[in-house]
Amino acid sequence: MGSIESTKIGEIETRLFINGKFVESSDKRTFDLTSPVTNEKFAKVYEASEDDTNAAVAAAKAAFPAWSALSPPQRGAYFKKLASLILESHDELAQLEAMSMGRPVSGYFDSYAAASTFDFFAENGYQALGASSLNTPGYVNMTVRQPFGVVAAIIPWNVPILFLAGKSAPALIAGNTVVIKSSEKAPLTSTKVATLVEKAGFPPGVINIISGHGQISGNVLSHHMDVRVLSFTGSGRTGRLIQAASAESNMKNVILELGGKSPAIIFPDADIEHAVEETKHSIQWNSGQVCMANSRIYVHESIASNFIELFNKRFADVAIGDPLLPDSNHGPQADEVQFKQVQAYIESGKKAGKMSLGAETIDQQGFFIRPTVFLDTKEDAKVMKEEIFGPVVNINTFQDEDDVVAKANDTDFGLYAAVYTKDIHRALRIAKKLESGTVGVNCTSPTSAHDMPFGGYKSSGLGREGWTVSLNNFLETKTILMKVNDA
Repeated sequence: MGSIESTKIGEIETRLFINGKFVESSDKRTFDLTSPVTNEKFAKVYEASEDDTNAAVAAAKAAFPAWSALSPPQRGAYFKKLASLILESHDELAQLEAMSMGRPVSGYFDSYAAASTFDFFAENGYQALGASSLNTPGYVNMTVRQPFGVVAAIIPWNVPILFLAGKSAPALIAGNTVVIKSSEKAPLTSTKVATLVEKAGFPPGVINIISGHGQISGNVLSHHMDVRVLSFTGSGRTGRLIQAASAESNMKNVILELGGKSPAIIFPDADIEHAVEETKHSIQWNSGQVCMANSRIYVHESIASNFIELFNKRFADVAIGDPLLPDSNHGPQADEVQFKQVQAYIESGKKAGKMSLGAETIDQQGFFIRPTVFLDTKEDAKVMKEEIFGPVVNINTFQDEDDVVAKANDTDFGLYAAVYTKDIHRALRIAKKLESGTVGVNCTSPTSAHDMPFGGYKSSGLGREGWTVSLNNFLETKTILMKVNDA
């Protein structure tokens, strides 16, 4: 692929994609996108109104009978075309993400991952299978798996195209139609994908992509009586509102992947260099704007000084700068709101622990936060309990295995945890005790596996997602009882 070139602002699609057409919002309302690098407005994006959101759902509902009647290979053929178009658009997608929320182009892999997801599900529609039984005398019984109808996917701003693919591909191959709502912080890659959906030739209404704020379009989707499933990734506060809206409306199935406060535990026998590099990458990647970032690190006191010295050195050694430049690997926070929130947490952390890295200011405009480390932070401190969503990590020490497990579990979250040790017995012993949807042994986030379920314990969410399990989220199970005359 060629080098990344500057995209002309006039070429960026910012309209809503409803029923196979690009349309302006019904009330002509737009919202501004502000560069997290220059703090300058650079685009106007159309805001989906209540009427627009209802129109998207209506289009999906109308398209459902014909789409669900297709065979899996017939649906999958569209997926193959879309995957190819996404790969061809890699450079532009990377640039759009950098422009809207500051993701460095140097580490942008999301288009490859999204294309792989569509390719995978293109070949896996036949996994929607039921079961049969002869265990009831006089009957032949069976179950069938059928699509729900309209599925809504509300995706986050930190890695939007990953979630767009991860939620829509299994829903669509199962025979559902979808309405995707992007985040107001990072809508541009979603609108670009909408242009690719059009090129791929998907029937009108099968995929609808709208942009806007949660209190308008997100609220409509959450309460909509024709939306049968809603998959959401984002904040715990919004997740609770969505769950309540489901109960207040049609009891739609809800899949929630929410926040995290992920711990990493480092024992004396761990490969220290390896542990430092991976835990540093976990909290620094995407400027710390990752739900499963290991924002709490517990190091055995016997190796703490060495670990902290190495960690600070590696964490400080980042290339902070314009995310559009290929040499930058640490971009800004997504917007001013996120920037101020992280700054407020840092000020709070100064009162609860000892800052060992991050005090220096950054001599440039934009919403940049320097990698920050706190030591010996009180366990009940705000920065130890709440998700910061920035490049801020707390490193505390421990002596006792049971004590550190108790501290690691002392959180409302349970999305990802990690343990570093060469003792496999200890690793598995702790893995069983950690209250977390995923536990990494001698690895940490963002390490994951396509063929393993991903999701959280406690306030980190409901349900599981992943290549081998997501199809189940979008299929109803129906039992059919057939009485047989044996005479």
